[in-house]
Amino acid sequence: MFVVPESEIAGLVSPAQCFEAVEAVFSAMARDEAYNFPVIREAIGHADALYGFKSGFDRAGKVLGLKSGGYWPGNVEKGLTNHQSTVVLFDPDTGRPAALVGGNLLTALRTAAASAVSIRHLARCDSRVLGLLGAGHQSAFQMRAAVAERPFEKVIGWNYHPEMLPRLAETAVELGLPFEAVSLEDLGAQADVIVTISSSVAAQLLDAHVRPGTHLACMGTDTRGKQEIDAAIFARARVFTDEVAQSVEIGEAQHAVAAGLIGAGDIVQIGAVINGTVPGRQSEDDITLFDGTGVGLQDLAVAARAVAAARAKGVAVEVDL
Repeated sequence: MFVVPESEIAGLVSPAQCFEAVEAVFSAMARDEAYNFPVIREAIGHADALYGFKSGFDRAGKVLGLKSGGYWPGNVEKGLTNHQSTVVLFDPDTGRPAALVGGNLLTALRTAAASAVSIRHLARCDSRVLGLLGAGHQSAFQMRAAVAERPFEKVIGWNYHPEMLPRLAETAVELGLPFEAVSLEDLGAQADVIVTISSSVAAQLLDAHVRPGTHLACMGTDTRGKQEIDAAIFARARVFTDEVAQSVEIGEAQHAVAAGLIGAGDIVQIGAVINGTVPGRQSEDDITLFDGTGVGLQDLAVAARAVAAARAKGVAVEVDL
């Protein structure tokens, strides 16, 4: 099997390659050529950590495997990233382990790629103001990926801890865009596209904040109990997701479904939009909402790209297991 260490990932896959891999996986899922297995995500009762597994099989891409990892909130004090993950790929023909891949940067890249896919296929073409709710580590990746999809002229942002907003300002400057820290009311009033990427457990962006024509990419909720936006927004929106089952169980839609505002049948796989079998945005006034729950197949797709690049560049370490 091949080992691709975390330290090599940045030189192996670009954001554009991650976009292509994630878009292809969403398309395969909608064609029933790729599927995810049930997610396991639990508090382990040690170090306040959440730990779990995401796995699946992409028959179209012949990629089989799992991502294992979670969230250790005390890691920053140890000089480590709070989010830790590792991807294991298997040979789908034999079941033998094929690769072990560092998954931290890949997770950030594939999450940003998923929201970018939603922006490309659902946001208004004339979107000019990008809004971000959240200013953690993932926010910079989200901003860079979003800006590649629309000719944004300005970035605005809000964070529960405003002292973290300089991260957004610095990333906007890197991209040649002005940045403004705003209230939640102004975030909704100004932004054409809003990416939410917080770890909130209570709605922050309210129904009254969101105007017609907005595209929302809700990327922070991947566990029962998390919530970034008012469930009432779902009743006004056309709702899309990576995988419906995850959206209902652990995604942002869990609260709207529990309240009876929408049902699973009201949520559309974004892969169907990519494939052209279901329409995406149908009017300039549509509120489109992408519930990005983070499926295991995304991780496997970008990890497979990383392994191929590592082998081509001679930086993959081959071991006999």
